Parts: sequence; C-alpha cells; structure tokens
Amino acid sequence: MKRVQYFIRIDAPREKVYDCMLGLSDKSTYEKWTAIFNPTSTYRGEWSPGSKMLFIGSDEHGEQGGMVSEIMEAVPGELVTIRHYGLYKSGEEITEGPEVAQWAGGIEQYVFKNDQSSTALTINLDTTEDFVAYMDEKFPAALQMLKQQCEQ
Repeated sequence: MKRVQYFIRIDAPREKVYDCMLGLSDKSTYEKWTAIFNPTSTYRGEWSPGSKMLFIGSDEHGEQGGMVSEIMEAVPGELVTIRHYGLYKSGEEITEGPEVAQWAGGIEQYVFKNDQSSTALTINLDTTEDFVAYMDEKFPAALQMLKQQCEQ
C-alpha cells in the first residue's frame, strides 16, 4: 500500500464541510462529490465509530460493487477514519482471499481544521500502487465538487 494525501481549502465552516462531505443532513451531498469516482456512488451504514459501512456503486452492467469498511473514528467537524477490510460484489461481502488481501487494512482519513474563516480539509488515503494515478486524477476533481457544494 502507498499513502497518498490530498488537500483543499473550503470557504465554509468545518461543521458544514463535515456534514456535506458525509451527507449527514442530505445524503445527496455525499453522492454528488463521490460521483466523480462513480456516477452511482453511495453508502449504506452509519458514520459512527465501530459501524460497518458499505461504499458502493454500480458498474456498466448494473452490478453493485465497492468496499466493506469500518468507521474507526468519527469526531463531528474534526475527523473521520475509515478502515477498509473487504470488497462488496453483487450483494456479497467478501472479506478473505487474494483480491481482498491487497486492500485489507487500508485507511482513509478526513481531517477538518479551522483555517481563519475557512476549512482546511486533508485526506490521507492508503491505496495500491496501481490505483495511485486514478486517485491522483479523481480525488482533486471530487474535492473541487465538494468545495462548490459547501460554498453555495
């Protein structure tokens, strides 16, 4: 795994950025910024520590797939830490095997800090070498979408 990091400054209070990023008040705000990765991107679960979360979307054939994860930490307006431990394929959670092994234990973390009148948002993400270029392309665009939503 390789750790990558992304950063953006958003002209909105961190509580608003946190709410919008996670889709707490309106799930569509999460779905809008994550649509950069997959137009059908959504989640099933709760953003509370210890909760299982499915991050899912459909492929070009209508098959659902994604990640099986655990919310390790969730401090409102400050921090979310997610541990990915499985894959979701066609309605099944797969938590063992060679395909899972390359992702198992990967961490995704969102850190929200006050920066005068704006929010400094840092994303720390573990990914496989073959996904670094994809993440480097998609994450900055997704964060720009999040910024637009939060600054409205």
